[in-house]
Amino acid sequence: MNYHQLGSTDLKVSELSFGTWAIGGAWGKTNDEEALKGLHKAMEAGVNFFDTADVYGDGHSEELLAKATKGKEDEIYIATKFCRAGDIYDPATYSEKSVRAYCEASLKRLNRERIDLYQIHCPPLEILKQGKVFEVLDQLQQEGKIRHYGVSVETVEEGLFCMENPNVRTLQVIFNLFRQKLVDKLFPQAKENGVGILARVPLASGLLTGKFSKDANFEQDDHRHFNRNGEMFNVGETFAGLQFEKGVELSEKLKWISEGRGSMTRAALRWILEHEAVSTVIPGFKTVKQVEDNLQALDVPSFNAEEMKQLKAFYQFDVHKNIRGPY
Repeated sequence: MNYHQLGSTDLKVSELSFGTWAIGGAWGKTNDEEALKGLHKAMEAGVNFFDTADVYGDGHSEELLAKATKGKEDEIYIATKFCRAGDIYDPATYSEKSVRAYCEASLKRLNRERIDLYQIHCPPLEILKQGKVFEVLDQLQQEGKIRHYGVSVETVEEGLFCMENPNVRTLQVIFNLFRQKLVDKLFPQAKENGVGILARVPLASGLLTGKFSKDANFEQDDHRHFNRNGEMFNVGETFAGLQFEKGVELSEKLKWISEGRGSMTRAALRWILEHEAVSTVIPGFKTVKQVEDNLQALDVPSFNAEEMKQLKAFYQFDVHKNIRGPY
């Protein structure tokens, strides 16, 4: 396991970490015992960073992390997020009273005295431009409730704006083989500003595992069913913004990346790891097997210059025109 400095923070995080949306809910059936085994397996492999949010299973993911990291609070870093438990368009959601309440509730569920990285959870650009929420986060940081703060964003424009605030230390972004737009402008700016990058949705909600056919069905409580076309939140969070059937078709064209790398999953994660601007990639999981498979991305061959060029052209000519929603 390699470790990267998380932007200009004092945290060194494992290059492959894990997100915990799936073990909390909204990805179909969950199993707490299997989830905890998966968290322990990740830590045994050297993973020292996990991403969660207060709305993942209504706080259940945070509670699972508290159990898994008990006694390891100083060596395992946790990033959590806030605002989506309220009305994200209402300025009151970002008031000191509201944010303090969100923070205290997360601290209680995590059973910690301080949050290592506290992130605004995909807020509207208008809210960010008002700037009040950053003042609240500065206050919580001064009080020692949070160590660092960042923003989870949906678009390049949001990310560039957030970096105008020197205390925003990280950006969490959708980045995968289907979502390469960030490479041209956002990544160079983040590197220049010392802003850490957390790459989420790295497997495009499973499309980049190559396991789906066009007639695949998902459970009612799985966001790949209820947010398939952006009905509940940003369409980009599900299948990276691609219409599902088109995504399956495009993933078929990428199967060659698995040659010599064991699986598309490992290859897709390996491709993200090739990008120097990425501090850590955070795939989700529900089973120990998925944790193990994701970790093997660390050991597969890198992509050569010609392959990287081919994958960039694939995005530019085949994928980009099919992405839905602002990004």
